[in-house]
Amino acid sequence: MNQEQVNNLLMNPDNVRKGSTYRISVLTERLIRLEYNKNGIFNDQETELVKFRNFDRVEDLTVKEDNKYLEIKTKYFSLFYNKEKPFIGSKIMPSLNLKVDLNNTDKTWYFNHAEARNYNGNFVSLDGKEEDFKPRKGLYSIDGFASIDDSNSYIIQNTKIENRQNDSIDIYLFMYNNDYYKALEDYYKLTNYPSMIPRYALGNWWSRDITYNEEDVKELISNFNKAEIPISVIMLDNDWHINKDSNNNQLESGYTFNKELFPNPKQMIEELHKNNIKLGLKINPSKGIYPIEEHYKDFITYYKIEDGKIIAFDPLNKNLLNGISKFMLEPLKQEGVDFFWNDIDTKGIDANKLMILNDHLYNDQTINDPNKHSIILARNALKATHRYPITYTGKTVIGWEMLKKIPTILSQGANIGVSFISNDVNGNYGGIEESELYIRAIEEAVFTPIVRFNAPRGRYYRKEPWRWDAKTKEVIGTYLRLRNKLIPYLYTKAYEYHSKGNLLVKPLYYNYPWIYDDSDYKYEYLFGDMLVSPIVKKKDALIDRTIQRVFIPDGVWYDFITGKKFPGKKEYISFYRDEDYPIFVKRGAIIPLAISDDLNFTDNPDKFEIQVFPGESNTFNLYEDKSDDKNKVLITQIDYNYLPSNYTVIIRTLKGERGIVSDYRDYKIRFRNTKQANDVICYYNDTQIKTVSYLDSGSFVVEINHVPSIGQITLNCKGKDIEVDALRFINDDIDSILLDLPINTVLKEQISTIMFSNNPIKKKRIAIRKLRKYNLGREYIKLFLKLLEYIGTI
Repeated sequence: MNQEQVNNLLMNPDNVRKGSTYRISVLTERLIRLEYNKNGIFNDQETELVKFRNFDRVEDLTVKEDNKYLEIKTKYFSLFYNKEKPFIGSKIMPSLNLKVDLNNTDKTWYFNHAEARNYNGNFVSLDGKEEDFKPRKGLYSIDGFASIDDSNSYIIQNTKIENRQNDSIDIYLFMYNNDYYKALEDYYKLTNYPSMIPRYALGNWWSRDITYNEEDVKELISNFNKAEIPISVIMLDNDWHINKDSNNNQLESGYTFNKELFPNPKQMIEELHKNNIKLGLKINPSKGIYPIEEHYKDFITYYKIEDGKIIAFDPLNKNLLNGISKFMLEPLKQEGVDFFWNDIDTKGIDANKLMILNDHLYNDQTINDPNKHSIILARNALKATHRYPITYTGKTVIGWEMLKKIPTILSQGANIGVSFISNDVNGNYGGIEESELYIRAIEEAVFTPIVRFNAPRGRYYRKEPWRWDAKTKEVIGTYLRLRNKLIPYLYTKAYEYHSKGNLLVKPLYYNYPWIYDDSDYKYEYLFGDMLVSPIVKKKDALIDRTIQRVFIPDGVWYDFITGKKFPGKKEYISFYRDEDYPIFVKRGAIIPLAISDDLNFTDNPDKFEIQVFPGESNTFNLYEDKSDDKNKVLITQIDYNYLPSNYTVIIRTLKGERGIVSDYRDYKIRFRNTKQANDVICYYNDTQIKTVSYLDSGSFVVEINHVPSIGQITLNCKGKDIEVDALRFINDDIDSILLDLPINTVLKEQISTIMFSNNPIKKKRIAIRKLRKYNLGREYIKLFLKLLEYIGTI
């Protein structure tokens, strides 16, 4: 640890009040560190949680004290402490010695406060011990405060990892009232900001626990290509390595490729890379290191142990961890392996020790590949999970119940600052696989941070997209290709998460607290700037659609797929076919999409489709960097200036230079809900350039081809009444349902006349019931009466 790192862990003395048994430090106007030790021993070293304490001096700080009492006030809180007394007070009055009031409220925190109104955060995994899938306390609470206990964290030093003093209390208390995002900013500064992930991680992942060999991998890639489904990551599960020891005993983990399956791993990995596919390997260090490993001899020489001995795992032994990195993992990376899946669960290691291992594995990659963004995939170790980019929720059961859990898991992650949570698409095992569930699971996954398929062994599991019927394949192919197109947008949002702490996933209850308990809307969340209303229930078989209630927040929003307009702060009922999904963007939204002839391409694209929604001016700063040098960055500003019947889009370089992306690019600017403009003019810097413009599916499209990627493009479009209002009407949905129903066509006309007349709902009900004499089935009469109820609620 260098001197700067040491200094970063020391607190600004202006913020500290200290006695013989206590130390109270006001790190920010919202964040307090509370320490108590009867021997006056306080910690200034790195812990599992904390990487930084040297916050600026708190200016808005009032302190009053005498020999007995200490009072500290800021804009957010008022702290009162009976000096040198234990924090806990008495059983009758737990706040007797220490209490912290949240200013301008009736809320008070005290030591051992239950914090019952906390909305929860992390859990370890869904496939471990029972306590592993119980959510722990998060940072978000409707009380406006939350505490994080760091008393039992390990102390991290250069050469060793130590336990804390057992009788020490070390608590970080966030008193933020309604300013959760500011509390999150403090938390990230305390623990380090979220890690940046590589672009390829935002594509589609594949893993299955079967014994693949080199030819199987080639066939797998071929099948994805034939199905026209992009794949950016393949993970090899249990059987990639030598899995039997010298006595023919089965091994659960290993670090040496099984040459019977993969005779030339390096060549195989090179072939994957040529197809723009990265390789991850599953490891489980808790199982130890066996003499059959290729670099075992090197390890025992380094570790100075006797030959033939199994090297037991100890995550607190830094020498052992360094040996695993140097002799087990580094040779695999030299062969081209891109990252590791640390599949230790807490049956073999407690969460604190799992965090130490995750920290080592991730930092080892970032140290060895300092110019690249790195990842590991691992279960949640509960301490600053955002630093170890992708959290694996464990093997889950296939079914609709799991589909419902995913939005809650993502929201709870946001409550403790974690965005990159990875669930098995459509669960992992058990359950009943069905086309509708598979489609809805993939649609949901496309609008989550990581899209990762993970399937078990078993002949009858159908996780492979090409094993379904033609309609299912068509729908899922469309959405999985859309995911790849969204990578420029998502990579920018990932950078904003990494650099500014802007959550990629945000629950709507941050802005609308009532949604937390609402059965219809509690699953909704924001994904970047997109509003997602996940479909988590089966469709109505009669109309072959899912009846979905959607709450649209303040403002004006558009259906991302259809372009329909939804005025906000309202509730809607919509009907979704298998190929439809409720994704919305706000007016003025700018969504850059990648266009590529290469199915698996996830790098910086040469061609863009930039979707622009009308109604409001906006700016999007597109972030890109080089895959082999993360320090070479290009930021391109897309500026949309909106006036009715007069739109200007300016694409200009804010930061960067040539060589980071291709020298020339093609742009397709798609103005959604827009008619043909009469006057289109475009400049590159000061030179007018040619464009091609046309109408396409309710959008006005302008193509700008072969233009330098560095510089400024200015596109202006003018015309009279060129914006298409496209308001969403429930009548359109009902008309579509009626069109698809197997009812006599003449009878459909009668039903339409009744449904869309200006008569009162009561009169319409009577008219629908009278259609029995025309042999309209009872199930259809019930259906249209129900649809009339929906019309009445709009």
